[in-house]
Amino acid sequence: MSAADPAGPQADRIWDLGLLFITLGSVVYAVVIGFLLYALWQGGRRVESVGGPAVEHGLTQWVAGAIVVTTVLLLGLLVANLAVGRATAEFAQPGALTIRVTGHQWWWEIEYADPEPSRRVVTANEIHIPVGRQVRVEVSSRDVIHSFWVPNLHGKLDLTPGYRASTVLRADRPGVYYGRCAEFCGLQHARMDFRVIAESPGRFAAWYEGQLRPGRAPATTLEQQGQQVFLSRGCVLCHTVRGSAAGSRVGPDLTHLASRGTIAAGILPNTRGHLAGWVLDPQSIKPGVLMPPNQLAANELRALLAYLQSLN
Repeated sequence: MSAADPAGPQADRIWDLGLLFITLGSVVYAVVIGFLLYALWQGGRRVESVGGPAVEHGLTQWVAGAIVVTTVLLLGLLVANLAVGRATAEFAQPGALTIRVTGHQWWWEIEYADPEPSRRVVTANEIHIPVGRQVRVEVSSRDVIHSFWVPNLHGKLDLTPGYRASTVLRADRPGVYYGRCAEFCGLQHARMDFRVIAESPGRFAAWYEGQLRPGRAPATTLEQQGQQVFLSRGCVLCHTVRGSAAGSRVGPDLTHLASRGTIAAGILPNTRGHLAGWVLDPQSIKPGVLMPPNQLAANELRALLAYLQSLN
C-alpha cells in the first residue's frame, strides 16, 4: 500500500503532483540553506567596510527578488494543484460500475448498484473491480466521519453522516490494493481496513455472478446443525444470509463469507481458528466493536464454523 506505486490514472496524477512539490521544496530548501551558510560566513565582516548604503541597496534587491520568486513558485504550485484536482474529479462515463461504500464503526459495507434490484450485490470489506473499467465510488457514513483511501488508486475521500460524496477511479493492472480509513473515527480506527481486488473482466463477471446467488444450503448434518445455531442465537439479530431467515443489516452480510480472504474488517485471515476466536470473543480482538461475545458449547461452535465456512 503506497501512493508511490500508482496503479491507475488518478493515483498517477497525484503522485506526479507530489513529486513536483518534493522537487521544488528540496530546491528551495537547498537555496535557503546556502544563503544561511553564506550569511554565517559573512557575519564577521562589517557592512561599513564594503560600502554601507550600496550594500543595503543590494540586499533590498535580493529580498525583493526572493519575494517575487516565492510568489511565482506558490502560484505555480496552486495552478498545478487545481489542474490535478480537476483531472482526478472527472465525471463517470456511461457504463461505469457504481459501488456504494458505507462506513461503520469499524467495517465497510459494499453495495454494487444495478438498475435491476435482483442484480444488486451487498458484501463487506472487499471490493472487486474489473481492470481497465471506470468505477464510480459513492461514499457515506452510518455513524461518524470516516475517510476512504486506497493510495495505489486515488486520494482520500471523506465519508460524512447524512451526506453522499463520490469519486471515480480505475485500476490499470490486476492486483490486491490495500485501503483503510484515513480519518480518526474511534477506538478501532487503526483496524478499519479493506481490500480492492482488481481482476480481469472475465474473473470479475464470474465473481459477480457467484455473489448474486443466495447462501449455500447446508449439505451435511453438521452444517444443518450450524445453521440452526446461527438462526437461534444472536447471529441472526445482526447479520444477513440470503436464502435463509437471517435478514438483519446491523452487521456485515455473511451470504458469501467463506469467499472473502479476511474477517473483522481486514485484520484477520479468514481461517477456521481466527473465525472461532472472532465468534467467541470479538472484544478481545477488537475492543469496542459492536459484536458481543457468544457463549457456545464446543459442539455448537464446531457446527457453526462448519456452516459459516460453507458459505462461499
